[in-house]
Amino acid sequence: MNARLNLFGNPVIGKALKHVVAAGQVIAESTLPDSTRELVLLRASQINGCAYCVDMHTKDAAHAGETSVRLNLVAAWREATVFTDAERAALELAEQGTRIADAAGGVGDEVWANAAKHYDEEQLGALVSLIALINAFNRVNVITQQPAGDYRPGQFA
Repeated sequence: MNARLNLFGNPVIGKALKHVVAAGQVIAESTLPDSTRELVLLRASQINGCAYCVDMHTKDAAHAGETSVRLNLVAAWREATVFTDAERAALELAEQGTRIADAAGGVGDEVWANAAKHYDEEQLGALVSLIALINAFNRVNVITQQPAGDYRPGQFA
């Protein structure tokens, strides 16, 4: 499979993505736990069918020490016993934030309140920003059919 567009060779999208990457760095420097960040990135990417991001975030999470059991269960987190209550709240927020078009009213008050029980204002800001950014990346990659499988952990660090 070949990509429809070279994201780094195209002057417009390449420049735009540099800004998105910079925004992601702000989130990485926040107090949101790295493991939560990787789980959210993976779950949104699964929902959106972004093979490139699923490959990237699975490998990055494993490289950072995440277990294969937890990574394999992200798609079925509701029935899995390996996630903390805080991680479950973040995954629910990620799902509802990713599936905005599927639900009238967007993210429910109960989901937001549950996330707010586990995360402070800075972390909530990081979560909201992270969900928005990964959805943007997913859309770019899916639209341009970026192939998956060759990503190496830390490749873009």
